[in-house]
Amino acid sequence: QVQLEESGGGLVQAGGSLRLSCAASGRAFVRYVMGWFRQAPGKEREFVAAINWSGGRTYYTDFVKGRFTISRDDVKNMVYLEMNSLKPEDTAVYYCVASLGSYYVKWKPTYWGQGTQVTVSS
Repeated sequence: QVQLEESGGGLVQAGGSLRLSCAASGRAFVRYVMGWFRQAPGKEREFVAAINWSGGRTYYTDFVKGRFTISRDDVKNMVYLEMNSLKPEDTAVYYCVASLGSYYVKWKPTYWGQGTQVTVSS
């Protein structure tokens, strides 16, 4: 069992930056692929970014490439999402997610956090 707790959301102006953090509890954290999804009002949840275990390969959806960076600290059991050049369309609840194994296309994570709100004003 893995528990995930996000922090770092808030209100920021367009063009600004935020750093989301996710604290993970549970055994064998290093064996999990970690990532972030988001859900905007009236829309379905969508994939944002993922990072394979042992700080391996990273994956991003097209609309955040070059602006967002995912990283992990396997000693602290933490995952981060550095978000730069934020746009109003990035406004959403951001969820930290995890699964055993590696990322794959149309990934369906096993574990989800409660989410943290990110609001980008124009």
